[in-house]
Amino acid sequence: MSNETKRDVLEKLAECYAEVYDAYTDETGSPYYCDDEPNYLDEYDNALPDDLPVIPKSVGEYIQWCKSYDGIHSISEALYYATESNREWIYRAKNSDAFALAWLLGVWKVKETGEIVKLEEEK
Repeated sequence: MSNETKRDVLEKLAECYAEVYDAYTDETGSPYYCDDEPNYLDEYDNALPDDLPVIPKSVGEYIQWCKSYDGIHSISEALYYATESNREWIYRAKNSDAFALAWLLGVWKVKETGEIVKLEEEK
């Protein structure tokens, strides 16, 4: 595995693209692309991670409830108050990592449907 981040690789690709743009423009005298082309580095910054946690629908609904309920403020409280079936799933190997990541990111993929769920930001 490399020590480069995905952002580093994308920036290298953008630099290569800029070099091709410059070479094409210098040779032909016309731009390589239109001026209204989007800034892909900004889009990349705003995009969701590739490796979203995958959790069961019931666990996702529980996270949504916890985040909206004023009485549960921490992940440890959420683990304490989880139903037996949710707690059973969470404590299986590696599932606790997926639960914690979904809790922190506020976004996950539903295991049963593949749907991406994103918590609404607090106002």
